[in-house]
Amino acid sequence: MLSPLLPLLNSGRFPPLPPRFQQTRFQQRITQSGNLLEAWAQNPWRRLSLLLIVLLSGFVVGGSVGSIIGALSLLDPLGALVCVLAIEVAARLRRHLLAQPLKLRLQVLDMARMGLLYGLLLDGFKLL
Repeated sequence: MLSPLLPLLNSGRFPPLPPRFQQTRFQQRITQSGNLLEAWAQNPWRRLSLLLIVLLSGFVVGGSVGSIIGALSLLDPLGALVCVLAIEVAARLRRHLLAQPLKLRLQVLDMARMGLLYGLLLDGFKLL
């Protein structure tokens, strides 16, 4: 069964693989969700409300992470490392999103990052 593939394996070229999943309506919706959200957020008030919800959600997550990790006082360095890694990954992902024509994803990522950082910073000032 592998004999027809042996020349391809030796040459370093592989035949194109068929798609792994069926193209169901659910999968099509998932792949189109970014475009649907962008179309929904064409209205400036909807866009502003979505960005505000993401900002406040990031703030809540930042405050919760700081409070929970601080209360346990066992994993402070690990919690700080996870938060710094999340912010750095978001900053590196931002470079790739700048080239895309859909700017809503970039704005949502920026708001989540700012909310997380502001929540952590405010929680840190509470400890002073």
